[in-house]
Amino acid sequence: MGHGGTGLVVRELGVVDVRGAITPGYEPVQDAFVRNFTHRGEHGAALAVYRHGRKVVDLWAGTKDVHGTADWALDTAQIVRSATKGVAAAVPLLLHQRGRLDLDAPVSTYWPQFKAAGKDRTLVRHLLAHRAGVPALDRPLTPAEAVDGESGPAAVAAQAPAWEPGTAHGYHAQTYSWLVAELVRRVTGRTIGRWFAEEVAGPLGLDFWMGVPATEAHRVGRVGPVEPPEEGAGGLRLRPKRAVADAYADPESLTRRAFGAIDPLPDENDPAYRAAELPASAGISTARALARFYAATIGEVDGGQRLFAPATLTLARTEESEGPDRVLVVNTRFGLGYMLHGPASPLLAPGSFGHPGRGGSLGFADPESGIAFGYVTNGHQRNVTADPRAQALVRALRSTL
Repeated sequence: MGHGGTGLVVRELGVVDVRGAITPGYEPVQDAFVRNFTHRGEHGAALAVYRHGRKVVDLWAGTKDVHGTADWALDTAQIVRSATKGVAAAVPLLLHQRGRLDLDAPVSTYWPQFKAAGKDRTLVRHLLAHRAGVPALDRPLTPAEAVDGESGPAAVAAQAPAWEPGTAHGYHAQTYSWLVAELVRRVTGRTIGRWFAEEVAGPLGLDFWMGVPATEAHRVGRVGPVEPPEEGAGGLRLRPKRAVADAYADPESLTRRAFGAIDPLPDENDPAYRAAELPASAGISTARALARFYAATIGEVDGGQRLFAPATLTLARTEESEGPDRVLVVNTRFGLGYMLHGPASPLLAPGSFGHPGRGGSLGFADPESGIAFGYVTNGHQRNVTADPRAQALVRALRSTL
């Protein structure tokens, strides 16, 4: 779906076959997009930016599949990993906005089984702010169990917390799927993917799915790992701090256990995984849809629907968690479901809120500037929150404001 704004003009560049359009004044953003291909190891990607509800950047280039030959098309979508979390967080926030979910109620009010193993005082807001204390499971789930709709919720409900809920925070990399999805199902009687499709994606015309339908599966490119260029070749290779590297290397660390809550790691190109409704990690989106979603959280899009009332927008970007993250082993900041601007996030400016996907993708909104941003890629580099390609695009965008 194009949803093209007015005033967009095509800008030809011979170095990389970039397609799409930009509004005059955003040329540095297109230049950075091209340099991602020539200097930062990009294989296939798309970028969309809205400002004050109108699309001002809409670009795509490269191949649909990370190691393929078919061109990335106008409607190509990709798995966006944890960028799904920010989109999924809108569901409980909208339920709260509609008076159906109390953020300060114990989770067990809606999901009685969750109070097991000392979690009776875990609040709904703790789930969204990564304070629930269950980022890892004593027994990881198999890929089949992770997507069956029952094993995940049962596992997190029975799991003893790694810390007293509400007293600390640590990124719930995988368990966020079952925590949020089951909460939504208990409140609405619908799965999170269905609720989002009917209440958000449909009305807004978003090509974003938590559980891609078979009719759209042909549009989804194959993703895979790619190596960033070495320093000195025009690229940027980030070297993690020793404590971070050690945490990822230690199989007994909370970090490894959180990211390994599904074991073995699922095949992200498997149709069964892509059809699963995993709001932590398996959303499928175009860049256009990701940017349009965030545009609708901060204002009307193309003169139409707005998602968040002012009070809900305030909730989304009000700090709930800040400081040492027990899983990511760096300082992080979270609101209710959203990563906030800080050293560990590539967002535009203080006041921005959104979510990156491990290894590449990024979506966010900045209410002060009216910017909404969506970037998707099929090449996953080895990073968690600070992909150099996304950072370069954000820097270029900042220079145009």
